[in-house]
Amino acid sequence: MIEMIEVKTRKQLKEFIYFPFCLYKDNPYWVPPLIMDEYNTLDKIKNPAFEYCDAKYWLCYKDGKLAGRIAGIQNHAYVKKWGNKYTRFGWIDFIDDMEVSAALLNAVEEWARENGMEAVHGPLGFCDLDKEGLLVEGFEEMGTIITNYHHPYYMKHLEELGYAKDTDWLEFELDLPQFDQMDRLNKIAQRSLEKNALTIFKLKKKSDIAPYYKEVFEIINIAYENLYGVVPLTDRQIDAYIEQYLSFVHLDYIALIIEESGRLAGFGINMPSLSKAVKKHGGRLFPIGFIDVLKAIRKNDTLDLYLVAVRPEYKKTGLPAAMLTYCLDNALRNGVKKAIASPQLEDNHAVHSMWRFFDKRQHRRRRCYIRKLS
Repeated sequence: MIEMIEVKTRKQLKEFIYFPFCLYKDNPYWVPPLIMDEYNTLDKIKNPAFEYCDAKYWLCYKDGKLAGRIAGIQNHAYVKKWGNKYTRFGWIDFIDDMEVSAALLNAVEEWARENGMEAVHGPLGFCDLDKEGLLVEGFEEMGTIITNYHHPYYMKHLEELGYAKDTDWLEFELDLPQFDQMDRLNKIAQRSLEKNALTIFKLKKKSDIAPYYKEVFEIINIAYENLYGVVPLTDRQIDAYIEQYLSFVHLDYIALIIEESGRLAGFGINMPSLSKAVKKHGGRLFPIGFIDVLKAIRKNDTLDLYLVAVRPEYKKTGLPAAMLTYCLDNALRNGVKKAIASPQLEDNHAVHSMWRFFDKRQHRRRRCYIRKLS
């Protein structure tokens, strides 16, 4: 017997958040989310995205046992900007049972119809900085804290239920070259800085970043505006992200490119991999998880490449190379051996071209699925 329950209570929300911990408990490649982040993101009071989103969460029980979960998200800003009457699904997890997956997606589809929508697509979050895409390649690769893991059977279920590819994101693992092998990339970087009268601001303490917080997100809104499904971040979202994440930064891996006027031209934000530390403590920072997180930030052989963006006038100037070489020089000095690039849309050739300087392999692929509603 299948029973669908809409999440209404704090107890049910806890079940919703912790379900993947049971589903993946023996999986060596799954990296749990930070529990605190999950509560903050799914809480309609704490998450500023609810200024322009509505959401419902469901739990699916089979024969009295929890068997799946899903979120439905109505992003009104997306519909207005892109003109697509779509509802999103996210936070989808389920046992290998077609009755369960069908019930979960049907709940979102019925809600979408009630809202006058014409299609359902996902997995997507509330905004572009949330985790997105269903893992379709790379099931035997360790994940990162900014991506989701999924069992191989997920994509088979979605496709059997009428969902088709809308877009893909690719992920690359890069072997870092030695200093004497970075000559070509360094030349491109130096030429770009000199030609555009730009400098890299060498951070000495975390408070040095504070004057540029708002500009970082201003550039994100400008540079990412035409990427798949992106809507601009609001002031409240920006404030929340600053408070939530920028306390974990490692100064060696942040590149701020500054104009002569002092304006921020572009930035790169990277982080030592926290996957092993977060996995060790089951997504909990407290009471002692934060200790291993801090250790991972200070000393690590893997660097996660998170965000890079430049103002439109600096496109095709080689500025990303300048940010990359600055951070990688520091990474090599710190004993880093490899880097993991965050998911990039498969048609984002400008970003893909940066990896031509490295020994690389595409090791994961994620997919956004869509189903038109009749």
